[in-house]
Amino acid sequence: MHKKINWGIIGLGKIANKFAADLQLSDNSMLYAVASRNPEKAAIFSEQHHSSKFYASYEELADDPEIDVIYIATPHTFHFENTMMCLKKGKGVLCEKPMGMNLQEVETMVREARSRNLFLMEGIWTRFIPATAKLLDLLAKKVIGDILFIRADFGFKANFNREGRLYNKKLGGGSLLDVGIYPVYLSLITLGIPIDMKVMARITDTEVDGYCAMLFDYANGTKAILESTIEANTPTEAFIYGSKGSLELHSRFHHSEKITISQNGESEVVELKYNGNGYIHEIEEVNKCLLNREVESSKLPLMSSLDLTTLLDKIREEIGLRYEAKATTESKMS
Repeated sequence: MHKKINWGIIGLGKIANKFAADLQLSDNSMLYAVASRNPEKAAIFSEQHHSSKFYASYEELADDPEIDVIYIATPHTFHFENTMMCLKKGKGVLCEKPMGMNLQEVETMVREARSRNLFLMEGIWTRFIPATAKLLDLLAKKVIGDILFIRADFGFKANFNREGRLYNKKLGGGSLLDVGIYPVYLSLITLGIPIDMKVMARITDTEVDGYCAMLFDYANGTKAILESTIEANTPTEAFIYGSKGSLELHSRFHHSEKITISQNGESEVVELKYNGNGYIHEIEEVNKCLLNREVESSKLPLMSSLDLTTLLDKIREEIGLRYEAKATTESKMS
């Protein structure tokens, strides 16, 4: 017998609001509880999104026996400790991207989930957006032939705030982990892991990357040209050029609703609307996995998150961007 999946949400910011709204669109989901360190914020969020309960501590939410899975939407630097806490309390986790601040953290989280036979997935909603599914289908069918190179950018102009999450190094600030992760992920699902990379960045006076430019090289000669910034508004589009044509994921490409297929001087525009705020497709994937007793998604397996984090670590190494690691003691666990 199928039942509704009881969701909990930890960290009640902007993305959590959109995610909670989309939970209401799912016949298989129920927003059971939400948690914030701020009791008033938790109460307001709970009333707005009709959760059954709200808590003023993340631990209390994770201790609730009725919750099946917890969506973690806290700032980047807290993903590791929040995820580990939930897993140790026997809860499945959907952790907003990036899953961890480095490979060591992600490996530890994956090991913990597997040792407890619990569901774990990184919240890269892009993978489940209809346009992304269509893109991968077109590439699999070689509609544009063999890929020659791809271009993708993601940039927006953020207000400069030393203490805000985007510019604060202690909160995992910088363009790479916030938006650069999307061009990098696109390269991963379309081309795989590069054999070499060239990276340059513009470092702010808060010691994070305000702009990052990446050139990936692949064994077959294919290239990926990727950019991210929090200092300027950019088109935020993606182009995939092949031997027989090209594909354009229109802005914003990470949750695009339009693909242009160009061949032999002619173009076809395919409209692919997503439901709600776009998070519903990710939600339904998690629900499906849990109802089928699967501990990871076949569309976004944990190996994909490990590969993505490995790439992000290499990019950060190239530009000299280092964050404080929190996995030192946990990583020694078997």
